[in-house]
Amino acid sequence: MTLTHTTVLLEEAVHALAIKPNGIYVDCTFGRGGHSRLILSRLGPGGRLIAFDKDPMAIAEAATITDPRFTIVHEGFVNLQKELNLREIESVDGVLMDLGVSSPQLDDASRGFSFRFDAPLDMRMDTTRGMTAAEWLNLADEKEIAEVVKDYGEERFAKQVAAAIVASRAGEPILSTGQLSQIVATAVRSREPGQNPATRTFQAIRIYINRELEELALTLPQALEMLNQGGRFSVIAFHSLEDRIVKRFLQDAAQGDKLPSRLPVRAADIAEPPVKIMGKPIRASEKEVDENPRARSAILRTAERTGMAL
Repeated sequence: MTLTHTTVLLEEAVHALAIKPNGIYVDCTFGRGGHSRLILSRLGPGGRLIAFDKDPMAIAEAATITDPRFTIVHEGFVNLQKELNLREIESVDGVLMDLGVSSPQLDDASRGFSFRFDAPLDMRMDTTRGMTAAEWLNLADEKEIAEVVKDYGEERFAKQVAAAIVASRAGEPILSTGQLSQIVATAVRSREPGQNPATRTFQAIRIYINRELEELALTLPQALEMLNQGGRFSVIAFHSLEDRIVKRFLQDAAQGDKLPSRLPVRAADIAEPPVKIMGKPIRASEKEVDENPRARSAILRTAERTGMAL
């Protein structure tokens, strides 16, 4: 079965980068290559694109691109600066981050991301390394599970979910998505209309297993530091937790030095901040959401590097 992926905010995100034909660009999440291919189509002969991805399936897809201007790196974007420096790249003209899980990852039952299938409970973006969701669920104590489900899933029944998981695994290990989904359903007493009771718990465990929020917070300063003057930084987020991190980071960078409110300083004497936020956040159009419902929660934020030092 061929699993397809429709790239969200494709034209908007690449347009926001203001591609320079001979510039150097980074796609932090190659996925199935939608953004990367469009960036390559807008680069000139001297341009270059470096893409990152943890997922072995994404790496396999990237291998089909034979363009000499393109490089794929089998690493998470948290290693952005290190990997670029290893390739003797000290600065870039644009960085794109398309966060979250891709459609092929959700739709491939064997990956264990979705409660829609009964499959091994894996949830790793990179299936070649790290602890699976099943391994963690059968080792973590009740308090830790409750904290993860509450903090990363914003699940109000987190304590009940954790208690149900610990009680269930006492009888037999939790190894499949079907098991976990059924356990959560017994603990979540109410849910938003149309939403599966396991939605928030699955999101929370996936985020935790892949260190998604921690790696995002560590990568944002790296991306900003690597940008040339006039370089653009665009991020597509899909849920409030990751968007909140991006929003606050960009707002802080765009404020520059925070001076006391009553300090008598002329506006002309205040140094320009290192970042300028470019317009308002962009969301998917009604047409795009109709064609791809997973675009509904997407939000694109873009900032431009000024000439000021960090």
